[in-house]
Order: sequence, then C-alpha cells, then structure tokens
Amino acid sequence: MQLIDCHTHTQYSMDSEADVRAMIERARELDLAAYAITDHCECSCWYPEEHYENTELFDYFNCKDDFEASLSAVTALKEEYKGFNLLCGTELGQPLADLDIAEKCVSDSRLDFVIGSIHQVANEKDFFYINYYHMSTDEINRLLERYFTEVYELCKWGKFDVLGHLTYCLRYMKIRNNITPNMKLFDEIIAESLRTVAQKGKGIEINTSGIRQGFGTTFPSLKYIKLFREFGGKIISIGSDAHKVRDLGANIADGAELAKAAGFNEICYFKKRQPVFIRIS
Repeated sequence: MQLIDCHTHTQYSMDSEADVRAMIERARELDLAAYAITDHCECSCWYPEEHYENTELFDYFNCKDDFEASLSAVTALKEEYKGFNLLCGTELGQPLADLDIAEKCVSDSRLDFVIGSIHQVANEKDFFYINYYHMSTDEINRLLERYFTEVYELCKWGKFDVLGHLTYCLRYMKIRNNITPNMKLFDEIIAESLRTVAQKGKGIEINTSGIRQGFGTTFPSLKYIKLFREFGGKIISIGSDAHKVRDLGANIADGAELAKAAGFNEICYFKKRQPVFIRIS
C-alpha cells in the first residue's frame, strides 16, 4: 500500500522543533508516496502581541512570520528534492477569526494544500490549555457546542482542501482528565458539517495522532468517516500530525485501513490545490 502523510509540523510551527530537513529525510526513508509539510498558521494570532486586546488567550503571536518562513523554506526544498513528492501546505487555524487574513493565505500560489482547523473557539484558550477537571458536565457540553458550531461555520466558508481533526476538542479532556462527553448531543451539527464538506467537494482528514497519544482512535473516529462517505464525500486525506521526526508516518497504515472500512477505495493528497488519488490496496 502506498502511504501518505499530509499533516506534519516542523521548526516553523510554534509548537515544534523538528528540523525540516530531518523530517523530509525521514519521509524519504518511509518511502511515502506524498509528504506534506503543514506548519501552523493561526489566523487568530497573525499579528504582533500589541495588536490584540485579550492577549491572555494566546501563548504565541506573529504567525504571519511563521507562515512566510515555512512557505519560503518548503518551496526552496521542493526544488532541492525534485525526485521526492514534497508538498507545501499549511494548517490554517481559526480562519473565521480574521477572514481577510484567511483569504490572503489560501490565495498564496505556493501552496499545494490547505487544512482548515479550529484549535480554540472565540474568547477561549486553545483546547490544549483548558483545565477540564474543574468544569462541570454542562460547562463542557456548552464548550463543545460552541466548538462544533464554529466547525460548521468553517465548513460553510469552505476555502480549505480538507477539514482537519474534526474531533480535536476531545483530545486533551480524555487523555489528561479521562473525560468522555456524550457525543450524541452533537450528532446533528456534526452531520451538517460533514454534509456541507461533501457538498462543496472538499475532504476530511483521518488524523492518526490519537492512536499514538493514547486517545484510542483517530480524529475523527470511524463513525464520522462512514457518515462523511454516506453524504457522498470522496476526499480522504491521512496525516500523523507529527511534531517530531520520530512520529512522522505513525499509524498512517491504520488510517488507511479505517478509510477502507468506511467504504473508501482511495486516499488523497493535493498538488497545486488539486486532489490526487491513490488506490487503497
């Protein structure tokens, strides 16, 4: 089976120190059919700190500089590694926080691939930093409702290629606090998001990071991958969400098997913002 890894981070992301060349060399060792570098571009903290009022919501600023540094570096490395299918991407976080910035980013001609993601809802910190232990069930459910509502709005905007880690909001509350919300409460709005993505001809990713991190499954799980297929979705990408060299390619084969179990015969990567399909053997 030809494997791809289309969600990875390098030194040009605020939460990674992975050397970009070391990541590429590892991808070559793994003989990946396609490897996309998708460093963070958080639209909610694009400018320097002094631009924002609620700076306590963020732990990093100047994503504009990271975006340019990543795209410049990867574009140059694509020339250097011409014999390898290296792709220049970005993980566009919180596009709805500043649509002018988001529109500018997605129109950059250097990009092969754009992941649309929500890491934090309006007026809240990233889910990574939230202490769920001190939250009531109702508070958690309200937070999740806000998250899935913003995901739905992101899907309606739809100027990405794939929707990133749909159930990202669950990662830390389960891994750190062993909290598993009643997801049936959000089935309707999640279904609307998946239906919208399918209707727009966009894709979703199977983010395999949950397997290695102890969550127990991918983001999203098989249930939602199947639902996307039922709505006519055709584009499935797979990414490890690696922030370290050792995690690159982790559980990608498992992700491909999930895609197959959901009824997909092909997985997909993007080149010049156009889908390229690889058959699942």
